[in-house]
Formats: sequence, structure tokens, C-alpha cells
Amino acid sequence: MKQAAGFSLLLVLLASGQEPRGVTKNDIDHWMTELSNWGRWGKSDEIGTVNLVTPAKRKEAAKLGREGVTVSLEHPIDVVKSNENPSPFLHEMTATGENPRTMFAMDRYSVSFHGYTHSHMDALCHMFYQGHMYNGIPQTEVTKAGASQLDIASFHNGIVTRGVLIDIPRLKGVPYLEPGDGVYPEDLDAWLKKTGLKVESGDVLLVRFGRWARRASKGQWMVGQNAPGLYPTSVRWIRQHDVAVLGSDGVQDILPSPVEGVYQPIHQLMLIALGTPLLDNLDLEALAETTNRLRRWDFQISLAPLAVPGGTGSPLNPIASF
Repeated sequence: MKQAAGFSLLLVLLASGQEPRGVTKNDIDHWMTELSNWGRWGKSDEIGTVNLVTPAKRKEAAKLGREGVTVSLEHPIDVVKSNENPSPFLHEMTATGENPRTMFAMDRYSVSFHGYTHSHMDALCHMFYQGHMYNGIPQTEVTKAGASQLDIASFHNGIVTRGVLIDIPRLKGVPYLEPGDGVYPEDLDAWLKKTGLKVESGDVLLVRFGRWARRASKGQWMVGQNAPGLYPTSVRWIRQHDVAVLGSDGVQDILPSPVEGVYQPIHQLMLIALGTPLLDNLDLEALAETTNRLRRWDFQISLAPLAVPGGTGSPLNPIASF
């Protein structure tokens, strides 16, 4: 009876336009079905909401590169091991000018990119819920050989579409959010009202929390334990706007999780229920400066993950074009 009463209260709050602040695991479990895109593009679909990036959408996005300005959204590669970055990017020279094996300089890269440091894209095989991934595909399809379905190679043609920046610190008149701060649907709406923007079907939605501005001001901290992020009710808003890809300068989730018993509710709902790839640990500082200078917060965005067969994601250097 308590579960039914709680869910009824949730429906009343949503109907009144008020967003609940006490989301529970039961709510997340319900939204896994209510907000699901399973079967929307067929039983064999492996790219989820990227289906919303149509040829017409790409053509429209190409018109946004009017100024000829490009901005990288990748945070500089971190090769230093620290508490914040326990898995640094490894760069090893295999042939140099000091000890040449041939007439070429050569090297080897290695990176464990999932986590809270490296800019990367999560494929839809990255997370499991009740034994399944997006579109009902069993989690047993991910083995030591990699993912036989929903892997990052599903996006081998890249994603080129319209990108939209929602700059929450600028909305609130602060340089950055503090760890644990939540961003709610009313904040997203307030930014659209302030800028005159619209989030449209097939867009890449980028939400700036100001993570790297805070790091520059206050130094490193354990982002994986304490970070600002989207409150879970934002997923309904994202679903209603038919966003193709979601990204931020964090991992989208508030840390620690505001929902007892659910580790990362935004990741869970987006990757598994909606089938929406995620862009983690982007650096949105230069993008925020550029959008503010140009007084426009939409742009063409290009995502070209490494098409690794069976891969659960890829390091990424997204490019915004104005």
C-alpha cells in the first residue's frame, strides 16, 4: 500500500507541474517501463535514439556552421596518475629519433576510459538492469570477447547533428555548481526561456555543471564520490524532447546518488530504457565561452567514436562547429 500511495503522490505532483524531490527506487523501476523506447525502432534496433538523427536533421545541422568556428569538447588527455585519475592515459614511444628502428617515429596508446576523467562515449551495452540491456537484449551478450550487440561499432558512421548547450552555472549566476547540486526540469526550462532556445528531436543535449571551472579554482576532488548532476526527473523531460545523445562535463548523475538503492539512475534510464548514448567528462568551458560570445547556444556537433568491435564505448573528441 505504501508503494501505491507513493506512486499516486508522484502522479499528482507531475500533473500539477511540480517535480518530486523524493524519487525512490520504485519510481525508477516504474520509469524503466514507462519511458522505455524498447521496440520503438524494431526488435533488432541497436542504436536507440540515434535513429532520431535523420538525413534531414543532418542537413539542417550543417547550416549552423556559419562563422567557420570549431571548438573541441574533449578535456585534455590526462597522463598523470592521481586519486582523481587512477587510470591515466598511457603513451609509450616504440621508436624515436634517439633510438630509431626505422625511419619513422612510432608509439602505442592505452587507456581505460570509463570513469570520471577521460572524455568518452558510452555505448548502449555499457550497463545492465535485471539481466538485460537496451531493447531487451540479454546482458549475457557481453562476454570476454566483447559485446556481440549494442557495441560502440554500431555508431561507426559517426553522429552529426544539432547540438544544444544548457549552461546551468550561467543560468544561476555562479561560476560553477557545487558537488551534490541537482539540476531539475524547471532549470532546463528556465534556460530555454532565457535564451529562446528549443530542444528538438535528434539533438545532442549538453549540460554544463562547471566541473572544470571548479577544478581550476579549487583543485582536484573525488568527482566519482561527490558531483553535481541531473536529478532523475530530468529523464522524463529528455524523453519528451526526443534527445538523441546526452552529455555533460560530469557523468550526468548526481553523486552520491539521490535515489537509495540505485547507483546511477540517469545512466540506467538513459542507456537501458531510452537507448540514449552518453558523453561523459566533456570539457564545456571553451564551448560556454564561445556560445556566450556569439549569443547562440546551438551548433553543429560531430561525434566520431572509434568503431571497436565489441567495445562498450570509446574515447572521444567531439567537435562543435559554429
